[in-house]
Amino acid sequence: MTTIGLPVALGIIMLGLGLSLTIGDFARVLKQPKAVITALACQLVLLPAICFGLVLLFQLPPVLAVGMMMLAASPGGTTANLYSHLFRGDIALNISLTAVNSVIAVITLPLITNFAIMYFQPFDDQLGLQWAKALEVFAIVLLPVALGMLIRRFWPRFADGMDRPVRIASVVILVVVIAGAVASNWTLLVDNFAGLALITILFCLLSLAIGYVVPRLLKVGRRQAIAASFEIGIHNATLAIVIAQTVLGSVELSLPAAVYGVLMFFVAFGFGFLIRGREPQAAMASER
Repeated sequence: MTTIGLPVALGIIMLGLGLSLTIGDFARVLKQPKAVITALACQLVLLPAICFGLVLLFQLPPVLAVGMMMLAASPGGTTANLYSHLFRGDIALNISLTAVNSVIAVITLPLITNFAIMYFQPFDDQLGLQWAKALEVFAIVLLPVALGMLIRRFWPRFADGMDRPVRIASVVILVVVIAGAVASNWTLLVDNFAGLALITILFCLLSLAIGYVVPRLLKVGRRQAIAASFEIGIHNATLAIVIAQTVLGSVELSLPAAVYGVLMFFVAFGFGFLIRGREPQAAMASER
């Protein structure tokens, strides 16, 4: 279920993402470069550095430390689009950031994961990810997205018709597979949940806050800042789990992403209400 089901589930999710993307989503980046560059700088530079500091502060065991760094290197999840829609963010910016992030992650995820493996040395009998296995990351992340975009380019009606069924199928398959993976590793997950809950909640909060505050300090529009916040704060935990368990062959390595994947929905929801509550205050301040 883990070795076959998880990659298949992620592949369907990424295919669904591709079905909703066009070349125009990448081109749109040029129309609002400030928001995109700010968000990418936060995600690719600030977050891994902050996560590294948290890992050292909490003194996590080497395997869990690498798992946290892999989570930090994962791109934004497609759930970010839903949260951005709920809390009035710029959906178009979310889609553009997700598209660009999916491409960049093929390089940055192996890079940051290899750095973490070399620093924390969690494996005694292997070198870790290795650069050859980066091709597996490429296949897992980018190929389904590219296939989905090709289908949308040449068969747009079919892509529109398949969008909803693919989304439903991806959620159903993912829930079944993760439930099976959790059941088979229940003891391991329970033993580590308490130790990982605080650091994952704190990391999620910091990610969301940085994604909102930094763009606002740089005079990026409020709707764009909300979009950046959710794109940066909601990581693709499924991708981190798949790479940990299938590419690196370690269930323990996937535990930070598994705990984060459960808690982030509640943290992001609360944060959304927090920043939405600032809207009337911001409007009153501008009127004065």
